[in-house]
Amino acid sequence: MKQTGELVSVAPLDYLRVLLNPWVAVGVGLLFGWLISQLSLLSWADLTWVLPITALGYALPAVLGAVLLHERVHPVRWAGVTLIVCGVAVVIRTIPRTHHPQGELR
Repeated sequence: MKQTGELVSVAPLDYLRVLLNPWVAVGVGLLFGWLISQLSLLSWADLTWVLPITALGYALPAVLGAVLLHERVHPVRWAGVTLIVCGVAVVIRTIPRTHHPQGELR
């Protein structure tokens, strides 16, 4: 936002200029990639198995922030990350109950 300034205009070209910003384009591309991977994962396994696995997405920023950016993460947040990882570990140990008929592609 610092590159484009505050948008209070009604002109569509101002908003188009922001949408063509390379950082915004990369963000949209990442969101699109996440959507495709989420949909393919949901077509492969049960929702009750997929959602806890995708919960690792909440723990990953805390770990990456602490390791790569040397940010200080509050102990309560580490407790939350630990709780998420333990929940995912429990789910991973369960067997998915998705049944595919024989001959059907996964």
